[in-house]
Amino acid sequence: MTTQQPTTVWTDPREQIAVGVLMTNGRLAPRTFRDRAEAEAWAQPDEEVVEWNLVCECDR
Repeated sequence: MTTQQPTTVWTDPREQIAVGVLMTNGRLAPRTFRDRAEAEAWAQPDEEVVEWNLVCECDR
């Protein structure tokens, strides 16, 4: 009898990018976004959409 091992999908850590909105008070918006387009639609005109690599976060 042969058992199949579950297939593990490998994700390149360099491609694990988070998107957020830097609000005018200097803080990141307290929510997550699926992609840059969603963040741009949510951001106010004076706010900045930012992207960062999840692997390189130093505060975790």
